Amino acid sequence: MRPVPLTAALILPLALAACDKGGPTVSATNASTAEVQEKVAAASGGGDALMVEPGRWEGTMTMHDIQLAGMDKMPPAARAQMISQMGKAKTIISCVTPEEVKAKNGFFKGLDDKSCKYDHFTLAGGKLDAAMSCAHDGGAKVSMTMNGSYSPQAYHMDIASRTSGNSPMGMSMKMTMDAKRVGACRGTPDES
Repeated sequence: MRPVPLTAALILPLALAACDKGGPTVSATNASTAEVQEKVAAASGGGDALMVEPGRWEGTMTMHDIQLAGMDKMPPAARAQMISQMGKAKTIISCVTPEEVKAKNGFFKGLDDKSCKYDHFTLAGGKLDAAMSCAHDGGAKVSMTMNGSYSPQAYHMDIASRTSGNSPMGMSMKMTMDAKRVGACRGTPDES
């Protein structure tokens, strides 16, 4: 599974821990992505616990607000067109295999970004509340918040992100991600 990179570090622990409304409780402060991953795995019951149902997952990512550095200098028509294009819902399709669920790595591929840490991460009762910050080379900083709900078959997340510092492309955005398991994997090219 290859989730949207910007939000992967926040969504992935959620999907990994998706048990039931009375499922695991995880709380962390000032923790690395690896530390949160370990806490979620431990709270989820070890190697054989079903955290997320394997199969084909389909969802949408909808951008509700975006502000880019220099956007105010764009001609109004160009700015409106850009906002319109970015605001269209994007489809997300993936296949989560039983092996990925058992190995607890299907949602964590590529999450070794040591420049990121969770300011706070709380997962309890089918709800997630998290804030993350990343300090990248060159002084660019990214901060993200995520709030939403989850189950083994679906999730809904409201996400806000802000890039600042020495980034030539300062940006802030708000988006919503919704996804659900729709059945067995089909083996089609659209499943990443």
